[in-house]
Amino acid sequence: MVAYLSSSNVRPQPEGSVFTAAKAMGPAQRQELALHALAGTDTISHLACQLDVSRKFVCQQAAKAEEALDAAFSAADSAESEILFHLPVTKDWLRQVVLGLTLTCHSSFRGVVEFFGDMLNYSISVGTVHAILQQAVEQARPHNIRQDLSGVRIGAHDEIFQGGRPVLVGADVDSTYCYLLSIEDHRDAETWGIRLLELQDQGFAPEATIGDAGLGLRAGQALAMPGVTCRGDVFHAEQPFPPLVRFLENRAYEAIATHSKLERQMARRQWRGQRAQGLGHKLSFARRAEAQATALAADVALLGDWLRHDILALAGPDYPTRCALYDFVVAELRAREPLCPHRIGPVVRALANQRDDLLAFAAQLDRDLATLAGQFQLPVATLRALFNLQTIDPQHPARGPREAAFRQQLGRQFFAVSKTLDELARLTVRASSVIENLNSRLRTYFFLRRHLGPDYLALLQFFLNHRRFPRSHRPERVGKTPAELLTGEAHPHWLEMLGYTRFSRN
Repeated sequence: MVAYLSSSNVRPQPEGSVFTAAKAMGPAQRQELALHALAGTDTISHLACQLDVSRKFVCQQAAKAEEALDAAFSAADSAESEILFHLPVTKDWLRQVVLGLTLTCHSSFRGVVEFFGDMLNYSISVGTVHAILQQAVEQARPHNIRQDLSGVRIGAHDEIFQGGRPVLVGADVDSTYCYLLSIEDHRDAETWGIRLLELQDQGFAPEATIGDAGLGLRAGQALAMPGVTCRGDVFHAEQPFPPLVRFLENRAYEAIATHSKLERQMARRQWRGQRAQGLGHKLSFARRAEAQATALAADVALLGDWLRHDILALAGPDYPTRCALYDFVVAELRAREPLCPHRIGPVVRALANQRDDLLAFAAQLDRDLATLAGQFQLPVATLRALFNLQTIDPQHPARGPREAAFRQQLGRQFFAVSKTLDELARLTVRASSVIENLNSRLRTYFFLRRHLGPDYLALLQFFLNHRRFPRSHRPERVGKTPAELLTGEAHPHWLEMLGYTRFSRN
C-alpha cells in the first residue's frame, strides 16, 4: 500500500468534531483506493482495516471506478450507434431512391426490390420500379428533344450492339454531350441518315465528325450532311499492328528455335562421326526461314511505328507529305503480304481504303496553320515547327534549347503564338476516344437488361447528360455536366429537373 493511503496520512480533526476516516479522504486518495481494490493487490478487509474505513466504503469506491472504466470503453460503441440525422421517408423520396439506385448505382430492377426489403423493410414490386422509371421518361424526353445542338463542333459516332440489335451513338467531342442514343433494327445508310436529319432540326451542324470505317455510318452522313467531313479514327487504324507484330515475332522465335535445334543435331552427328544424311538440307532451309521471319517481324514493326509516330501523329509534316508516306507504308506492307497473307492482307486492305479519312485531320491542320500564318504574318513552316515542338514533353532535354531559339526569333509574338498553337493542338481531333469512353459507360447499363427500349435509352441519355462529373483528367469538366459544358449555362440537379424535391439536411 502506498504511503498516503495509510491511516497516518489522514489529517487529524479538531477535538470534539465527528471524525471519520472516510470523510477525511480526498479525491486522489479515493481514486488510489479504488484502483487497489480493483487490482486485487490487497483484500477488501485489509484495505478497510488499514485506512480505518468500512468494507462497504471500499466496495463503493471500487464500483465507482468500474463504472468509469465501463463508460470510457463503451464511448466508441455508443458513437457508432448514435443517430446522425432523420430522413423524412415519403413516397416522393422513395421514388428518388429508385431512380438513384437504377441510374447512379447501376442496379437492376430486382436489385432495387431487394434493397428496399433489406435496408428499408419496405415492400416494392418490379412493376412499381418500372412504373417509376416510365414516369421519369415522360419528364426526361422533352429535355433531350429541346436541347440546342448548335454548339457541337466535332461529333463522334459509333455503333454498339445489345441483344443482336444495333444502338446508334453520337456525342460531342468537347463536352461529351450524348445527342444520339437510339436502338434500331438496322444500321444502314438510310437509318443513319434519318437520325442525322432529325438532329439537324435541333441545330446540329458540326464542322466535322469522326468515326470508324462503318459503311452505313459514313454513307448515312454523306446522304444527310454531304458537306461535312467524316474523319477516320486513328485508334482503329493503329490497333491491328500490335497483335500483328506479336504474331510475327512469335513466328520468328519459333524459326530461331527450329534452326538452333537442327544446328545442335548437326554438331552432335559430326562429333560422333555419323553421316548427316538429309539434315544439311533441313538446316539450310531453317536458316533461310529464320532470316526471313526475323526480317519480316522487324520490317512490319518499323512500318507500324512510322505510321503511328510520323504519319498519324499530331506532330508531323504537311498533308501531301503524310499522304506520300502513308502510300509508302501501304506499298511496303503489300510487298510483304505474300509472306503472311492471312495476317498482313486484312491490314493492307483496311489501310488502303482509309487514307483520306484518316488524314483528314492533317488537311484541316494545314488550313488552320495557313490561317494563323496570315494572322501573325509568319511563315507556315515556322508555325509548324513550333507546333511540332510543343507536342514534345516539357521535361525532354531537346525542347529547352529549341524553344529558346524560337523565343529569340519571334520576340514579343512568342507568347501569343505559343498559346494559339496550344489551343489548336487541343482542338484537333484524331480519334473518337470520347465515343469509346461513352460506350464503355453504356455497357455497364446494357448488361443489366436483355432488351432495350427507346424509353429506357431516353432516360439514360438524359441522366448521362445532366449528371455532374465527380472527376476528370480535364479540370474544366469537374463539377459540371455535359449539358453545362455544351451550352455554358447552369441547370438544376437532374432529380429536380424530373420534378422532385431533393432531401436537404438541416
